[in-house]
Amino acid sequence: MARLNRLLGTRTAWTPVGDGEFFCPGCGGDRNYQRLTGRRRLTLAGVPLVPRGETGPVVECAACRHHYGTEVLDHPTTTRFSAMLRDAVHTVALAVLAAGGPCAPAALSTAAGAVRSAGFDDCTEDQLGALVEALAADTGRILGEPCGGGLAIELHEALDPLAPHLAPPGRETILLQGARIALADGPYT
Repeated sequence: MARLNRLLGTRTAWTPVGDGEFFCPGCGGDRNYQRLTGRRRLTLAGVPLVPRGETGPVVECAACRHHYGTEVLDHPTTTRFSAMLRDAVHTVALAVLAAGGPCAPAALSTAAGAVRSAGFDDCTEDQLGALVEALAADTGRILGEPCGGGLAIELHEALDPLAPHLAPPGRETILLQGARIALADGPYT
């Protein structure tokens, strides 16, 4: 039986059809990849003879050479994940500040600290205050109610793509940052 396995076998000839950057689960980091399609062939003594059909597309890591299903491309790279997290914290901070009416200095300071710790190092209280004033002045976005339709859409755009990739403690951290901003200028009434 072992001799037969050495004589007969299958071989796949891969053809690259695309490339890019992805988060490699094997390497644990952002890597380049090639998207490959293949044709299987029956081999006799290592020589391909008879076509056996095509294989589904796979993603090959350029570093470790492992093959993965194309579903790995659904996960964001670490760079993209960091940007999504930064944007989510910034949007939550703006939503909380805009919902609270006029911005208290303590709330602005807490919000700026949260946004800076998320990765916007040059964020200031003045910038956040100006953004909240611009949101309040833009009647197409805030229609008189707290957290109007436009701001709710922005929250969904920032949080929906991020939520599936965050563990529950990560989701809780974003909510807690919003709560800290809301409570910075005194208790909720």
